[in-house]
Amino acid sequence: MSIQSSLFQYWETLYPNESTQILETFLDTLSPADDQTQINDWYKDAVVYALYVDLFNKDFKGLIDRLDYIERLGVNCLWLLPILDSPMRDAGFDIRNYDRIRIDLLGLDDRATQEEEEFVFTQFLEEAHGRGIRVIFDIAINHVSDQHPWFQNALSSEDSKFRGYFIWTKDTSLYEDARLLFKGIEPSNWEAAGDWYYFHRFFSFQPDLNYRNHEVLLAMSKYLLYWQSIGVDGFRADAIPYLWKESGTSCENLDNTHIIVKFFRAVLDYVNPGSLLLAEACQQPNEVVKYMGDGDECHAAYHFPLMPMMFKAIATGDGEPIINTLSHQVTPEIPENSQWLSFLRVHDELSLELVYVSEADRKLIHEHYCHEPAWDFRVGEGISARLSELMERDPKRITLAYSLMLSLTGTPVVYYGDEYGKLNDTKYYQEQIQLTGKDDTRFLVRGRVYWDDLSKNLDDKENFHSRVLATTTTMLNTRKQHQAFGRGDTEFLMIKDDTGTPLKGILGYTRVYENETLIIFNNLTPGNLKFERPMPDQDLILLFSQGFAVNDSEETLELEAYGVAWLKLAES
Repeated sequence: MSIQSSLFQYWETLYPNESTQILETFLDTLSPADDQTQINDWYKDAVVYALYVDLFNKDFKGLIDRLDYIERLGVNCLWLLPILDSPMRDAGFDIRNYDRIRIDLLGLDDRATQEEEEFVFTQFLEEAHGRGIRVIFDIAINHVSDQHPWFQNALSSEDSKFRGYFIWTKDTSLYEDARLLFKGIEPSNWEAAGDWYYFHRFFSFQPDLNYRNHEVLLAMSKYLLYWQSIGVDGFRADAIPYLWKESGTSCENLDNTHIIVKFFRAVLDYVNPGSLLLAEACQQPNEVVKYMGDGDECHAAYHFPLMPMMFKAIATGDGEPIINTLSHQVTPEIPENSQWLSFLRVHDELSLELVYVSEADRKLIHEHYCHEPAWDFRVGEGISARLSELMERDPKRITLAYSLMLSLTGTPVVYYGDEYGKLNDTKYYQEQIQLTGKDDTRFLVRGRVYWDDLSKNLDDKENFHSRVLATTTTMLNTRKQHQAFGRGDTEFLMIKDDTGTPLKGILGYTRVYENETLIIFNNLTPGNLKFERPMPDQDLILLFSQGFAVNDSEETLELEAYGVAWLKLAES
């Protein structure tokens, strides 16, 4: 079936009572790609670096100045956390205008035209692309800021055409089965506006969009196409499971939500195949894989459950949580052109929602890593702390955590600052409480990069930040040289100690792609471990290690506490 035929099919599913002429008129405004079937799966070989432009280095000019640093780090894809125009009450996820970038990020004044804004942004894109660095950014497609012109117009009159862009009621029992996502922060999914209430799944100043209105779908499609035409390489679709609402359901993962996503993917592929659509779906893997469809929804999705299981494995000294999570019983196979994204930390909390951890796991991880009461998020459902803080500023454990993320299945995401062991930013957290009026502890894990202080720390090779950055840089650049890390099959190994007894403390696995076989060992424990050498007849090439030793006479290997080793079969 052609992309155009698929678009009409999706339209008729979502809007059976609307004329297809509306869609025809929309498609007539587009210039279809000559080859809509080409496969461009660049994201499988990506090393992604997530950052806030302003917090990283003030604005896009400042970011250009730091592209050499990012390139040296081994990064080839930038994920720009919210950059679109916003009043910044939710770090930019509250979007006020979808076709404008925040003026402070562009170094322009309020009188700048849209053309002048585009020029600054495209300059940045050209600089990044010139270094082989692709650029994706966040776009919240479920909700807008209450300062968005659509919502302001809707508030002005019940007769406004934009009233139908949102969901209104006087009976707040509507959608009563929709869980409260911001428990402990928001008391309800409904917010009063005069005699009416509007629906929101996140903050009360972020009204949800009403995708039952076809004008919303087409408007959002036009915005995606606009940024695609500017040169953006893809989009992280924020809060994707909540797009369609139906009474009597949880309002999550509904069939029509998937149809909306298919529509967005088809529109992007219709004009320029290869623009990444990345699903942010905080769900169990068997639900998340549905957002990749049959290769016709999102190209990639975050593997949310893997993240806490990596932390659990380090806490317990046992790799079983990871092995179980990546088994086909928990993580179904995904389409050939799809990809998982793995991460240790992002701009949000270390999430422990019961959607993908058990109550026992949540308790264990929270008790092991929430070292300060102030780090608690959503009444025990998460921990707001930087990776270095979670690992108690221990370079060995930080390296181990990175080894797991970088060598297990998927494309890795490095959160800005974590590469050098950035700490929680209490000053920034307090500033944001004053600005937003919300005690959102996630602001602890954001914060600015203080380059002058950092440069002094990095000049001292024995400094904590310098040591962490040197190791992380080596690991990232090593990973980028071997496609098996991003594309290879994963097979876990039975590791035995020198007496032949199974050893849970070492998590070992192979990554195989075409003629390349990589072998990874991670010591998840705080003690030295000696173990039998797998494939004793094979010659191995060491790619990277921490606390690793080989005893050829005994045909054993040894890893120090939290040690790691990445090796490659010599003949592969």
